[in-house]
Parts: sequence; C-alpha cells; structure tokens
Amino acid sequence: MSEEKQNITRIVQNNKEYILIGTAHVSKHSADLVKDIIEQEQPDAVCVELDEQRYRSIQDGSKWKDMDIFKVIKEKKATLLLMNLAISSFQKRIAKQFNIEAGQEMIQGIKSAEEVGASLVLADRNIQITFSRVWAGVGFKGKMMLLTQVMTGIFSNETITEEELEKMKSQDSIDSILREFTEYFPRLKKPLIDERDQYLAEKIKQAPGKKIIAVLGAAHVPGITKELEKEHDLDDLNRVPAKSKLPKIIGWSIPVLIVSIILATFWLNPEAGWQQMQRWLVWNGTFSALGVIVGLGHPLAVLTALLAAPITSLNPLMAAGWFAGFVQAYVKRPQVSDFEQLSEDVYTVKGFWRNKVTRILLIIVLANLGSTLGTIIAGTDVVRLFMNNL
Repeated sequence: MSEEKQNITRIVQNNKEYILIGTAHVSKHSADLVKDIIEQEQPDAVCVELDEQRYRSIQDGSKWKDMDIFKVIKEKKATLLLMNLAISSFQKRIAKQFNIEAGQEMIQGIKSAEEVGASLVLADRNIQITFSRVWAGVGFKGKMMLLTQVMTGIFSNETITEEELEKMKSQDSIDSILREFTEYFPRLKKPLIDERDQYLAEKIKQAPGKKIIAVLGAAHVPGITKELEKEHDLDDLNRVPAKSKLPKIIGWSIPVLIVSIILATFWLNPEAGWQQMQRWLVWNGTFSALGVIVGLGHPLAVLTALLAAPITSLNPLMAAGWFAGFVQAYVKRPQVSDFEQLSEDVYTVKGFWRNKVTRILLIIVLANLGSTLGTIIAGTDVVRLFMNNL
C-alpha cells in the first residue's frame, strides 16, 4: 500500500478518473505494480508511454533480421541508428543487471490492457519528432554537450543497487534531478520533458471511457498532473522545425574558400600551392583512415577513407564514412546471426566492435569524425601557407 501511495496519482476531472502510475523503465517492481493496479481497477483504457515506432519494436522482436544495412547507409541514418542502439544499451545493461526486460512495465501494460478488455492508447509523441525538436533547439554547444553526456553514460561501467533504482521512481527525487538537468541544458527540457508532458496529457484526456490508467515514467507524472487541466494542440506539438539554411551555407562556403585560397596560392607561388594540395590530401585522408582503423575496419575500407576524404571534404553532399561503410559492408557483409545477436552485443562496448552491424556504423561515424578533424587541421595549414606567401 505504501508503494501505491508513493507511485500512484489519482485525478478526477470532467467526470473521468485518471490513474497515473509512475514507473522506472527497468524496474521489476514497476511491472508488478502495473499488473496489480490494472487488474484491481479494471479500467476502460490503458495509456502507455510509447509511440507507434517503439510499440512495433516491442511487438516485433525480430525486426533487426529485416534491416538492410546498405539502405541505412544510403539514407544517411547510420549515426542516428548508432545513437539509438547506444542509448538503448544503457537501459538494457541495467535491466540485465536485475535479470529483467527493459521497458517491462510498458509490456505489462499492453498485456494487462488486453487481458481486462481495455482500449490500448499509444500516448507518446513520435520519437523522431522529439529528436528533431530537441536537436533544433539546443544549439551547437548544446549538441556537443549532449553527445558527450550520452556517450559518457553509455560507456560507463557503473552499476546501481535495486534500492537506488526504486528511489528513481520518487517524484521528489525526479523533480530534483530535472532541476539539476535544466541547469546544464535549459533549452533541452522544453522539447524533451515539457512538450511530451503536454502531448501525453492530451492523449490521456482523449482516451475513451470514464476510468483511464496511464503507465508513465515517473519523471512525467508531476508535469502531466498539471497539464491535464489545460488544452493542447497535438498538431502544433507534432510540427517538425524547418531546417536552418545556415549549415548548408557554411557547408558550401568552407570548400569554396579552401579551393579559392589554394588557387590564389598557386598564382602567387606554385610551389606553395603544391604544398597546400599535399597537406590537404595527407591530413584529410590520414585522419579519416585512422577513424576506420579505430573502428577495426577492413584494409579496403581504410584505403577507401584515405582516398575519399580529401574529395568528400570539398562536397557537403558526400562523406568519407559512407564510402568506407559501403566497402566494409561489402567485404564483411553481416550475416543473419549478427542481426540476431545485435540486441545482446549492444550490452557492452566490446560488443559494439565485435558485431559486424555496429562495427559498420562505428566505421561510418569515426571516418566522418576523422575527416572533419582533418579538414580543420588541413584548412588551417592551407590558410597559413597562403598568408606566408602574400
């Protein structure tokens, strides 16, 4: 009863009763609580903190077997897929520590809704829309800080006790964490927390019937409790921000500037111009190739990055990592077993390099990062040689 009081919020509004269950996404106690409350209350509808994409992932456990790695590379989704896998690995490691299934409370909510004959409502916003709004709102510095924090958390070997895990469900503790979180990422809280609170609240209000149970991460319960009293426009919350033209302008301006400086240097001093060309080829190719080596790529993939990077660095529509990834995928084509093992291999850092699928993704990302670093160093060298010959 004490656990129910702590993690259950009951609201009566407009002749409807809302029962919000605050959960930790990797807690067996949360899953048990969801089962007990749904069986006791016999609701008309059960809302779960899932969108259609994540719901399908739960329903189709073999989805990795159908993934076309070449299509992923062509559609420029390698980085996004790698980040999704890496983020999911954090929850899975904790879940494995306690011998439970990540998201078990949502799975239980789906199962229990079916057992009691309640309508199932997928109440969360599409994850891609949330990522787009987050990415558009944090700025360059925020993006770098966010990526650093995510990667640090992913590859951390820290473990937590079950008591600490259960404390994560305390609304007071969650509020404290969110206040600290927004001090570092003030612009991130709006799309990641506030907007989703509004979206979830509106979907919960629209759920059919008089008694509604909502299975939610505990972090959202305080916000949703407030937002249930307001009206929200789901179309507005689903709107993807228009892409800024500035990155495209910068992306083309830099190679035009580099080529112009090299041509001008050739006119001033042909010998210095050849030096610039050599530096550009060496710095770009070498760092991109090193990225593939760090990713344990095939020698042909290393050679591809070495040759492609100096050219792709001058064209924002291409990237050395894509070419290296294609070659790696061709010579070390993933087998069905790699896709079947993918969900297990993302538990560990070693697994990311061992699995042929994630190794291809790592090679793409690392080759591109190496090429970017090479472009910065080579570009600085090109400008220095130009200035020396004025």
